Amino acid sequence: MLASRLSVSKALGIAALCLLLLCIASLLLGAGDIGILPSSRALLGGGDDDARFIVFELRWLRTELALLVGIALGAAGVLLQAVTRNPLAEPGLLGVSAGASFAVVLAINLGASAASLHLGVAMLGALVGCVLVLLVTRMRGVGDDPVRLVLAGAAFSGMLGALSSLLLLWDQRTADEMRFWVIGALAGRPLDTVDWSLPGLIGGLLMALLVVRPLAALALGERVASGLGHHPQLTRLGTLLAVAILVGTATAAAGPIGFIGLIVPYIARRLVGSDIRRTLVLSMLLGPCVLLLADVISRLLVRPYELPVGVVTAFVGAPILIAVVRNHRLPTL
Repeated sequence: MLASRLSVSKALGIAALCLLLLCIASLLLGAGDIGILPSSRALLGGGDDDARFIVFELRWLRTELALLVGIALGAAGVLLQAVTRNPLAEPGLLGVSAGASFAVVLAINLGASAASLHLGVAMLGALVGCVLVLLVTRMRGVGDDPVRLVLAGAAFSGMLGALSSLLLLWDQRTADEMRFWVIGALAGRPLDTVDWSLPGLIGGLLMALLVVRPLAALALGERVASGLGHHPQLTRLGTLLAVAILVGTATAAAGPIGFIGLIVPYIARRLVGSDIRRTLVLSMLLGPCVLLLADVISRLLVRPYELPVGVVTAFVGAPILIAVVRNHRLPTL
């Protein structure tokens, strides 16, 4: 037990250090002409006006947004995999992100412009998307098959993606804003994005804290969980609600960013084991790490232009998904 605690402490310490270094890198590196030295001077209180504007007005907001979205998607991935007992479950693969994204696109098409409305619509879309995929798989009797569950989610995501594309062609007036919700990016967001997204993140994490202990008991079986005084159905419902709040918040803030919810829990379980309480805490550090790293790469890969961060996470996440699928024995949750 002591060795295990030391291992967890070490993993958390390394993750926290990596997060700090990546935050600094996010503030110092970019696709424009403001390099490391001018950015460093601006970060230390010196430098010219252009450097200070880039660091504190653009990169600072982007870094804060990456922290928020990374925490939300990392925690949502852990919860979704735990409640489905499926290591392939991920908000982007099970239609949760697609549901949130389509709901926002539809709201924009109907004339909605308030960011707070986008947040509520995204949460509702995420919840509906998750429930529909799970209902379809349960109706077919394949809910316990990880690969078929992912295939059902992929089909649902593809259908919603096609509908979003139709709306994009239908209303050219809002085409640029809607295109953002199809791809997902951290750049170009309003200055108050973090302010109105933070309550959603806090609410989702509080809900996650309420269900994490019952989920740990549920991993031992429904009878054991019931014997310990927990209610499996309420636990599942609360978990899905927490996932919807977290994914809806992340999608409303940055659009659909895939594979973070798959990559992060996978790495966390490799480091600290399958206990959901450990993986959840570690994933809340690793999520921002992965997203910040992907964002920095997206700025530097095709300078002076940028790639959407969702494209970079897809390139990183796809090989990990293939590796998990090719494994003859999927990790036990």
